[in-house]
Amino acid sequence: MGVKLLGVFAVVPVLCAAFQDLGGKYGGIDWLTPAYAFWPLMLAPVGFLIVFVTYREFTFNSPRGTYLNQTISAVCYLFLFLNAIAIFYSWLAVFSVLICLSILVSGPILKKRAAA
Repeated sequence: MGVKLLGVFAVVPVLCAAFQDLGGKYGGIDWLTPAYAFWPLMLAPVGFLIVFVTYREFTFNSPRGTYLNQTISAVCYLFLFLNAIAIFYSWLAVFSVLICLSILVSGPILKKRAAA
């Protein structure tokens, strides 16, 4: 369930960006502004944090949980880069960058604590 939620939180901003780009260029749809692409991109790390906190016991204490841990880390690295670019759009993307950094830093710490 955690990987499915993580997939939804990761794919929806990408789809919004694709629809904004294609709809604005070829569809002539005026209401698809850049905010349509940037706001889901900035809100996705909040979903990652929810998955990280909700499934932390499963992630760090189960042998199958390593996939979820690796997936969260990979997605956070990607969204860290994308939200660093989004800072030029809105300063609120700083919070998303901080959320991604906190997940990336706390992951190894919690893994060491679970192993002990």
